[in-house]
Amino acid sequence: MNLDFPDTTLSVAGITEYIQVLLEENPILRQVWVTGEVSSANQHRSGLFFTLQDTNGTAAIKCVAWNSQVAKLAQLPVPGEQIIILGSIRVYPQRGEYQLTVWQALPAGVGLQALRYQQLRNRLLAEGLFDPQRKRSLPLHPQTIAVVTSPTAAAWGDIQRTLKQRYPGLHVLFSPATVQGEQAPDSIVKAIARVERDGRAEVLILSRGGGAVEELACFNDERVVRAVAECSIPVITGIGHQRDESLTDLVADVCVHTPTAAAETVVPALAELYTQHQQRVAALHEAVLYSQTMAVHRLQTLRNRLRNLRLDRQVRQELQNLTWHRQHLLQVTIARSQHAQQHLEMLRQKLATLDPKAVLQRGYAVVRQENGAIARVANQLTIGEELLIQLAQGEVTVKVIEVKTSELPKRRGRKKVND
Repeated sequence: MNLDFPDTTLSVAGITEYIQVLLEENPILRQVWVTGEVSSANQHRSGLFFTLQDTNGTAAIKCVAWNSQVAKLAQLPVPGEQIIILGSIRVYPQRGEYQLTVWQALPAGVGLQALRYQQLRNRLLAEGLFDPQRKRSLPLHPQTIAVVTSPTAAAWGDIQRTLKQRYPGLHVLFSPATVQGEQAPDSIVKAIARVERDGRAEVLILSRGGGAVEELACFNDERVVRAVAECSIPVITGIGHQRDESLTDLVADVCVHTPTAAAETVVPALAELYTQHQQRVAALHEAVLYSQTMAVHRLQTLRNRLRNLRLDRQVRQELQNLTWHRQHLLQVTIARSQHAQQHLEMLRQKLATLDPKAVLQRGYAVVRQENGAIARVANQLTIGEELLIQLAQGEVTVKVIEVKTSELPKRRGRKKVND
């Protein structure tokens, strides 16, 4: 029997190649997330081969994580565990099979939440949001506080009752928020923003009652954590009764485990303040009394010392010493004054003997030339030169008509002068 084959007939390689192009070039299958349960796993030299199937066993897919990628997996595939796989579809023509090449494996369900929690915690820790140095102290006596919680939760009632008992008259600003479910993070962030816009509160309480882990998941949301970290006033958290702290607890300035504890921490009790005041008054009274007793004792000690020192006797002795020093100083001063007067008289007499006027009084005269110089040598004078003769009383102007020097033979003569 003769059969006519159509022109579209494909070889095994051709149809396999066609399927390979369809699968490997598909934009969804080139990077796909798949969740399932590991049914088997085998470690080979080239990598880790395992099978991922639905929990009901209706479908399965073969997977491989090459050795270069195994160390980067957040969760190693273990038979019986639920995981989430990120990978791409690859076709193997020789076997006519396809499998999932694995890039990353994450724990599913609660495990995935724990991984996300740890990753976010590590990132915020690296940013320094949990550093103790950035924690702020709560005000000692706040007059206005803000509370962010659900209006229908028991936490709001516990906080109101505690604040009223401990600090009557406190101004409380309530900013309602949803504290459970998918809408909770955005609602909490908006409630904190309302408090900051109002600007009156000095401290903020973020609180809710106890609950399951999934009910408190909003307090591990990055939006809520950053809103608390960036809040302009101190934040105290009282979230549930769980022993494990949320990321919001870690970033808050103060963290307690219940709404009631938060209210007790944020304000002091007036009764305790009154007791502390009474204790301070008593301590102050004792301190004053002690100081007074010590002052009296010190005063009496000084009195006794003064009595023993006989201060009046010492004063008389010092007066005698002062009188003696005064007399001695007076004697020294008089002696020095007399010596100075004698020295002054001697200088006055010596000056009198050197006074030119005294010489003139004895009949001598001073002869000055026209230029005012004193004439001392006759041969320095010229015939006809006018001279000024200073006498004891008055002056005389004369003219030289003859000059005699000591070198000429001595002979009697006379010097003629004209008035």
